[in-house]
Order: sequence, then C-alpha cells, then structure tokens
Amino acid sequence: MHPLPFLPSSAHGANVVVLAVFHTGDAATADKDIAPLRTFGQAVGEHVGPVPYAAWQQAFDPLLTPGARNYWKSHNFARLDDAAIDLMTDFAARGPSANAEIFIGQVGGVANRVSPDATAYHHRDARYVMNVHSRWDRTDEDAACIGWARDFFNAAAPYATGGVYVNFMTEDETARVNAAYGHNFDRLAKAKRIYDPQNLFCTNQNIKPAP
Repeated sequence: MHPLPFLPSSAHGANVVVLAVFHTGDAATADKDIAPLRTFGQAVGEHVGPVPYAAWQQAFDPLLTPGARNYWKSHNFARLDDAAIDLMTDFAARGPSANAEIFIGQVGGVANRVSPDATAYHHRDARYVMNVHSRWDRTDEDAACIGWARDFFNAAAPYATGGVYVNFMTEDETARVNAAYGHNFDRLAKAKRIYDPQNLFCTNQNIKPAP
C-alpha cells in the first residue's frame, strides 16, 4: 500500500497503531466524544472529519487492491484483557510483510440486543471481531506470511469466544462453518434441506442440507 498522505515521511514503512473512528452524531459531539483518544500518546498523524457514509465504507479499500497475495484468519472476542493485547502487540511487531496487519473491530450495541436465534447470525455476545490479515507479493513469501497468520490465530484462541464472522473465513476453513452459526446451524441445515436439498448454492462457506 502507498504511504498514507496525512502521515509524515518518518512514519512511512514503520509499524503503527491505527484507530479508525466512526461517529454518527453532529461534529461538536463527535469532537467531544473522541477527545480521550488524543490523550493516549503522541499521534504521528490524524485524519478526522465529516465524510459521506459511502466514503467511510471505501476508506480501507486500498488495503485490498488486486494483485497481491492474501491470507487471513478470524476470531470473535467478548473482551480484550491485557494478555490478549500483549499477544497482539508481540505478533504485530514481527509481521512478515509491510502490509501485514491485525485488525480489531468493535461491535455490539444494538446488534447485541438481538436474540441469538432471531437471525442466522448467532454471536450476539461478541464485542470485538479480529481479522489477522497477511498480505504479500512474492510466492517465496507464502510460507512465512501464511504461517504468521496461523500462528497468531492459534495463540489467540484461548482468549476468543470460539465464534467467527462467516465473511472473514477463508477457503480452507470449511470444517469451521458451525462456529459461524453456533446453535443456529442445525436449524439452518434443516431449512437448506427444504429449500435447497440438492445443495445448488454451495460455492460459499457451505451449510449442507440436513439428512
């Protein structure tokens, strides 16, 4: 990825922590609410202001431009304690490529007030979703970059809930599909038996029709 234009040249190519902020209130309220974030330490750069929602959705598209090799793994977390954060810091510091990242998204709020069996998505206890994203250019880097993501995923498992967001699952995780749907999996498999008994819709993280 090209250096971000709002960061000084001294930060280009360096490991950084990025706090992505989203606020739906007015500008004055937003400034007040995000003020504590500016007390964590000396920021190397800041790019905060009102933007259309569609622009926010596209803000991280440069991380996924075509042409690179990518591999990721994901966990859900109900909480992030100091040991989990220390683990993330350790792995982030030894990322195998300039574009490797550990993404933590805060979820919850209204989504956590929905009953776990109200929709296909079960994990209403999740407060954070993690995606460890390894991205590189050369085939001779495959083993190191994939290994780093898998090693972090395995090391972080004791701190995770066991659940996962299905859109963050990779092609090699078909055995983990029930982890995406939890107790709803059997109900979805029965629905699949009724509406798609031949499993026509199968080029996904597949729920096979119940026998």
